[in-house]
Amino acid sequence: MSRTTLDTPPAAPDAHAPLSHGLKQRHLSMIALGGVIGAGLFVGSGAGIAAAGPSIVIAYAVSGLLVMLVMRMLGEMSAAYPSSGSFSAHAERAIGPWAGFTAGWSFWVLLCTAVGLEGIGAAKIVTGWLPGTPEWAWVALFMVVFCVANLAAVKNFGEFEFWFAALKVGAISLFLVLGVLAVAGVLPGTDSPGTSNLTGQGGFLPHGSEGLVVGLLASVFAYGGLETVTIAAAESRNPVQGVARAVRTAMWRIALFYIGSMAVIVTLVPWDSKEVVEKGPYVAALDHLGIPGAGQLMNVVVFVALLSAMNANIYGSSRIAYSLVQRGQGPKALGRVSAGVPRVAVLVSCVFGFVCVLLSYWRPDDVFPWLLNMIGAVILVVWIFIAVSQLLLRRRVEREAPEKLVVRMWLFPALTWVALAGMAAIFVLMARQPDTRVQLYSTGGMTLFLAAVGYAWQRARVAR
Repeated sequence: MSRTTLDTPPAAPDAHAPLSHGLKQRHLSMIALGGVIGAGLFVGSGAGIAAAGPSIVIAYAVSGLLVMLVMRMLGEMSAAYPSSGSFSAHAERAIGPWAGFTAGWSFWVLLCTAVGLEGIGAAKIVTGWLPGTPEWAWVALFMVVFCVANLAAVKNFGEFEFWFAALKVGAISLFLVLGVLAVAGVLPGTDSPGTSNLTGQGGFLPHGSEGLVVGLLASVFAYGGLETVTIAAAESRNPVQGVARAVRTAMWRIALFYIGSMAVIVTLVPWDSKEVVEKGPYVAALDHLGIPGAGQLMNVVVFVALLSAMNANIYGSSRIAYSLVQRGQGPKALGRVSAGVPRVAVLVSCVFGFVCVLLSYWRPDDVFPWLLNMIGAVILVVWIFIAVSQLLLRRRVEREAPEKLVVRMWLFPALTWVALAGMAAIFVLMARQPDTRVQLYSTGGMTLFLAAVGYAWQRARVAR
């Protein structure tokens, strides 16, 4: 296997690529903050609560701990070597070109598909407000708006995310304040529920350990979006400082926004309430408090979260593709840069996302579910590449360039191995569940295919 060292980084490194540096520190700070509050938290957490009951708090705490470890490892490498390829570039440097190829292109497929899914989710909300309007037309409108914004300049992406994140942070902070006041019984017009919703309706573990496992798997995939800040850092004016600051504040953000809000929701609302799944847990909790218009206002926040995810994923997919091409691992056309923006990569990512939307209407029973299953466990594959890369790179950085260790993984290497063990455990749990088993095998098939292509390409390049 051919490996690059710290003295010989991958060909055409991002540091010398003609991307602009239009992102400011305030953009990076809000991208990091808003990236934690993703569509998965607002939209996907209802299914987890329905499966795990009040124990969803434990599920989010366990998966949150794993995510914090992954983010710390990624932060260590990204602060040492800022790159728009992020974990893909780190995997190439640590393991070999085939690893960077596999991690990068699998994540690109995930992000492009997610763009379409988030567009569909946002369109469903709009058609609820404006019945009779076609969903596909709204998705097309959102796609055009964010495609144009990302084509123009990277600062447009940063500005969109800054204000999207500000709204999300403000909304969830207000939700937490109102929720804590209601739980304490000091919110006017409400009585404290005490522990009745935590111990009633079947108890804290209403579906036993199996329910907790389903909730754990649901919570793991709700943490998407944390990687965007390490991708965006390469286009900021001070990438090392930006990544370091984002990573160091990850712990309290995850604890406050995810675990804190789950605790408030299951304390206020019975976990088996139909509204938790139908309306979403945040809307259900606010409706339960009887605050006029609060539930509908939260729908606006969910809508913004979906648009924010669309914008971030168009950006992230285009930069991952650009970085791969710069390292000789993709069609050269995707690497063309104009005015500091890889515009062809932006366009191709948007087109792929919209094709996914069309497939959801044209082939909803075969092709579209197959595509969804294929990306189901990609984030775990990426996390494994991050952990293995960090294990290999840390010793080499300490030996060859210790001054680059601005961010350090806690208790290295023990916690890196703990994280890897946690990822392996999640794979085992996915294999035990019928619904997630198909996702695991489909993602595994795509990963093996990409790894084979990447390895063949690597061998061919070495032979030349």
